[in-house]
Amino acid sequence: MREIAISIRAQNKPGVLRDITDMMAKCGVNITYTYHFTEMTEFASIYMELEYVENVDKFIENIRNFKEVKSVDVHHSMGEIYGKRIIIIGGGAQVAMVAQGAITEADRHNIRGERISIDTIPLVGEEELAEAASAVSRLPRVEALVLAGSLMGGKISNAIDEIKNGPHDVLVISLNMPGSVTEKADLVVTDPVQAGVMAVMAVADTAIFDIKKIKSKRF
Repeated sequence: MREIAISIRAQNKPGVLRDITDMMAKCGVNITYTYHFTEMTEFASIYMELEYVENVDKFIENIRNFKEVKSVDVHHSMGEIYGKRIIIIGGGAQVAMVAQGAITEADRHNIRGERISIDTIPLVGEEELAEAASAVSRLPRVEALVLAGSLMGGKISNAIDEIKNGPHDVLVISLNMPGSVTEKADLVVTDPVQAGVMAVMAVADTAIFDIKKIKSKRF
């Protein structure tokens, strides 16, 4: 099985994407990830990660043969470039401290060949935090979510249930705080810097750390 990532720049008009994906289906190519965005009025770009591409050169040539297509480029996949993702959400001060631990630890593992990226968003409000937590299940490559706040519960806890019942196995780490999210989290850590470190250690292939041995415990 051959896996590739491509970006296609084409005219922004109805039917172009349908025709390209129809050709892919006829070639037996499976689309595992796609992202479409409009650059300007006339042109749009689409990034795709594909599998079961038998003949890459011929496949790219077939795409370039569409008159609406302006360019096709082959890339490494986002997984190869950015790797596993850790999402940190919550209050600004707590997010910053968790990120400090996570980024420092990720740097150590990435030097050894890992690819772990850290995403952060400081938010205030139950609705906003619940929406952000719920969206984690729709994001690609997410391995862990860290809840970095001083009080979380209610709808945020419901969002954690959605993640755990979703199609992806996402580790949830919470800071030790009032609220029901600590009851839903896989791991509760008091020190925000240590929470970031442990999140990275839990998802890194180069770390000797088995989260299953300490799940549902507080530190």
